Amino acid sequence: MDIFNILTMIGGLSLFLFGMNIMGQALERRAGGRLRTVLGKLTTGRIAGLLTGLGVTAVIQSSSATTVMVVGFVNSGLMTLRQAINVIMGANVGTTVTAWILSLAGIDSGNVFVKLLKPSSFVPVLALIGVIFYMFCNSSKKKDTGMILLGFATLMFGMETMSGAVKGLGDVPAFQNLFLLFTNPFMGVLAGALLTAVIQSSSASVGILQALAATGQVSYGAAIPIIMGQNIGTCITAMLSSVGTNKNAKRAAMVHLSFNVIGTAVWLSVFCLVKAVFSPALLGESASLFGIAVAHTAFNVFCTALMLPMSGLLERLVCRLIPDHSEIEAKTELDERLLSTPSIALERCRSIAADMADTSVSALKDALSLADGYSPDTAQKIRDREALTDHYEDILSTYLVHLSARQISESDSAEAAELLKIIGDFERIADHSVNLLESFEELKSKGLSLTKDARREYDVLSAAIREILELSLAAFLHNDVATAQSVEPLEQVIDILKEQMRTCHILRLQDGKCSVEVGFVWSDILTNLERVSDHCSNIAGCVMDIADNNMNIHESLRAMRLDSEDFRVRFDEYRMKYALTGEIGDN
Repeated sequence: MDIFNILTMIGGLSLFLFGMNIMGQALERRAGGRLRTVLGKLTTGRIAGLLTGLGVTAVIQSSSATTVMVVGFVNSGLMTLRQAINVIMGANVGTTVTAWILSLAGIDSGNVFVKLLKPSSFVPVLALIGVIFYMFCNSSKKKDTGMILLGFATLMFGMETMSGAVKGLGDVPAFQNLFLLFTNPFMGVLAGALLTAVIQSSSASVGILQALAATGQVSYGAAIPIIMGQNIGTCITAMLSSVGTNKNAKRAAMVHLSFNVIGTAVWLSVFCLVKAVFSPALLGESASLFGIAVAHTAFNVFCTALMLPMSGLLERLVCRLIPDHSEIEAKTELDERLLSTPSIALERCRSIAADMADTSVSALKDALSLADGYSPDTAQKIRDREALTDHYEDILSTYLVHLSARQISESDSAEAAELLKIIGDFERIADHSVNLLESFEELKSKGLSLTKDARREYDVLSAAIREILELSLAAFLHNDVATAQSVEPLEQVIDILKEQMRTCHILRLQDGKCSVEVGFVWSDILTNLERVSDHCSNIAGCVMDIADNNMNIHESLRAMRLDSEDFRVRFDEYRMKYALTGEIGDN
């Protein structure tokens, strides 16, 4: 083997690792929405979690990526530690899919149909299709599909290049002696763990082992311990990702390490016992690509079969290794690690935005209740909630901007943009709650009060505001377009109510029934409540836009008002429901 073979091997290895990386990233983007759906259907059942981990890892071709996601989910509260344990076990089985795909390179037959299964036969076609999809399609989904095919073609080409470059090593005595060292199982485990820890992918390290097996110098006795060590080495990614996370996320990473260390210790002991007692001839035979794939799958299935019934014990073990502490974990935590899986990061943002929405609406309702009597406790609660919504907006806005800068699907990008608008509206609703509070505090400090007529009008407007808040909140929390469509007719009625109340107020001033000083406060109250309804309308418009993949809120609302008979029916219902005296005329 000369310098040119070494350079070819390095080039093949580089292409292999690069292809696996870009294929995995494109698969994550392409499957993003489905990953979110799968996550939403997770249960605490062992089999459900196991199958989820297996399926997600089989799709994105990396147990390390799945485990890092799981650490992020646990850190963000999207998944419990018990769920994480089952998913991690499934991920270890799912990662074996890559070895089976790579084993196709070992097919050797003169039959034309069998030869078509060899990567060298079908990969050029996949590469051509991938180039067409990536270069000539405008759809982001089709571009991602093209990247998946190009990534797969690149890694398979790299695999073939590596295998061809190292074939000559089979005749090199030093290389033969090197693999004789790995017949010592402990050396094999150490070598596998170190290699995988360096490249941070068990799938990639198994692929490298399969390429080396093409030399004919890798026996099953050497390959099996290396495969066991690879499962330990792949834990380095999850352990690194847990740095700076909460205790449950650290426990999830520790589960991954403990699972693989315990599984390797048990089955390595069994392997050594079988080797010492029975000395199977198979262990001395040269490992094939197919045989390595079988060994990789068998080991991971055996580990899962061993540990799955003991998942409760594993949970208690990691809880002892990483005990509880007094640290209060932030409810609003957003894990940067989730940005590598945009759809899941977006789901976490929606979860926090839902908390923000509930906080904002609660603050406004508390402010509305101050007309019945001022309470210092209620006033403080309103201010605390408004401060919390400011915090929510700060962290969500920053996170969503970072997320939007990533390569994400068109639908995720549109939803992120709409979510940015929505959180801005909820933050402003909370601001108006403080404005209302200050208006009632001004009345109290000056010993003023609303007239009976003004109070009667306030009760009507307050009831309408409470309903529009409930409608917009429900529409957002449940992505309910039908509920969202009920908001705009009510907002129009509230606009009319405000103008009617201004007219009534002017008449009271002219009749001397209301003081100018109270009038200023009353005007501020009306303005704030009308603006709250505007923000509710914006929120409902965003919900409809997300459903229609339309970024123009005002156009959606205008079209609904002009073209919808349902809008006119609902408008008439609300007009009668919240009439001050008789019917409210159009304004």
